[in-house]
Amino acid sequence: MTRASVALSPAEQRRLEKLAQEAGRTPKAMLKHVLRDGFDYTEEFVRKVKEGLAELDAGKGVPRAAVSEQARRIVAKHAAHKKAA
Repeated sequence: MTRASVALSPAEQRRLEKLAQEAGRTPKAMLKHVLRDGFDYTEEFVRKVKEGLAELDAGKGVPRAAVSEQARRIVAKHAAHKKAA
């Protein structure tokens, strides 16, 4: 597999370094995501993941069992409506 050369402007290099620091990764590791998805999407993705992890750390998560039970109720309700129709 051949390697392609990528030239980032100084501003893009700083942006990549900041993004990598936020994600706890190396700039090289983040570059593939930026090349595939773009800076804006990747930055938003990292921000959302960090927010979600902070919510979990704060105890704001929903237990898996509660989510599973709610899903079962929704499916059962839908099935009852389909059967009645």
